[in-house]
Amino acid sequence: MLGRFSLRARLLFGVVLLAAVGLAVADAATYVSLRSFQLDQVDTALDAGHVQVEHMAYPPTHGFGGGGDSTGGIADVAPAQGIDWYAVTTLGGQVVSKGFLVGGDEAPPKLPSRVSFPARSDDHSGRERVAYLTVSAASGDDSYRVRASIDPIRPGRILFVAASLNGVDETLHRLMLVELLVSVAVLIAITALGLWVVRLGLRPLRQIEATAATIASGDLSRRVERAEPKTEVGRLGLSLNAMLAQIESAFKAREESEGRLRRFIADASHELRTPLAAIRAYAELFGRGAATRPDDLERSMSGISRESERMSVLVDDLLLLARLDEGRPLERAPVDLAEIAGEAVDAARVVDRDRPIEASLEPVVVLGDRDRLRQVVDNLLANVRAHTPPGTEVEVGVHSIDGKAVLHVSDTGPGFTEEEATQVFQRFYRVDSSRARASGGVGLGLSIVAAVAQAHGGDATARSTAGGGATLVVTIPIAS
Repeated sequence: MLGRFSLRARLLFGVVLLAAVGLAVADAATYVSLRSFQLDQVDTALDAGHVQVEHMAYPPTHGFGGGGDSTGGIADVAPAQGIDWYAVTTLGGQVVSKGFLVGGDEAPPKLPSRVSFPARSDDHSGRERVAYLTVSAASGDDSYRVRASIDPIRPGRILFVAASLNGVDETLHRLMLVELLVSVAVLIAITALGLWVVRLGLRPLRQIEATAATIASGDLSRRVERAEPKTEVGRLGLSLNAMLAQIESAFKAREESEGRLRRFIADASHELRTPLAAIRAYAELFGRGAATRPDDLERSMSGISRESERMSVLVDDLLLLARLDEGRPLERAPVDLAEIAGEAVDAARVVDRDRPIEASLEPVVVLGDRDRLRQVVDNLLANVRAHTPPGTEVEVGVHSIDGKAVLHVSDTGPGFTEEEATQVFQRFYRVDSSRARASGGVGLGLSIVAAVAQAHGGDATARSTAGGGATLVVTIPIAS
């Protein structure tokens, strides 16, 4: 039922309900306590005045001590204080005498047909047996407090003395009216104060709601303002801000990934289209009669073979990058990085005899894939050949620094800017976009270097060499 109402309404209803129950319990306890106190006061007055009424109802000259029982008389005796009416009855309920001591216009109390007195004590002390009753008047709405007693000297008679409870009832009615007015005023004040406090306390939640609505509309940069760790709502705001930051970062990362994927597909399609177009052209040349002309036939077959090989290399590189992106495990074995670098340097010297290459190789053993690590060194040296003029000096070094194997390839060529240094490891990136593909490659060599290094738990960085040139550094943890 309450679940259909707002949190503010439920909180306010709970506070008001709790306050109402508390006030009702307090009012009832006050009412009962005052009524009990007032009745005790009346009982005390009845106890104090019943002796005088007893003398009125049982004159000494006519009592049991004088040789007979008498109905007594009270006409010439002053009324007892605090007692309005009296009656003397037999144990069977027959009235011997009765009358008002004060006034006489009110309706007399309605006496019960039978009175339950406490049991007689076992010590035979002759004490008076007393019972207190609250009875209504014979007519009307008045009530009386009655004291019934049996005097041990007169065991056949019951003396009733009564006091009107009009004053007590008036006091209690006035108390009830005051309690009702005060309770209503307190509940109104609690409702107003609770509404203000709840509204103030839920204000951060409304701000969070507004922020969530703004974020749902597409603005991921919005955050919950004034989120403080001192309150529960503030801590909720901090947690929400942290979650929003992660969501925003994830969306940006996804957008960047989608952008890279689109560029990758576009570049790969573009790179594959060139050799495919060449193969199709050579095939058309063969179809136009090159098979009957030896020179054209040789030209067509060599062109098709060359472009197919080029396309195979590109496809192999793309497949390698795809496998590395998927996190497929590489072969793991102890490999001497200095030995691999030496083999790659020897091969590079054979390929480019006019380029001086110096090597400073320190034996360092890493745990990895020998073929992929050799491909890393080959790609770094191929990058130098592709992007530096002939005769540019090259330095290759392998060292151990802080528990890591560091491979670096430095040259004295044109180098690159800081912006280019942060992008050289991106796929299909070329420092000079106008460079011919025949000399500049397709832009996957350094991407493979970075991916293989990362697969081995390392990384690849690029920086400008002091005095001109570029330095590419690959760092891999040393095998323990």
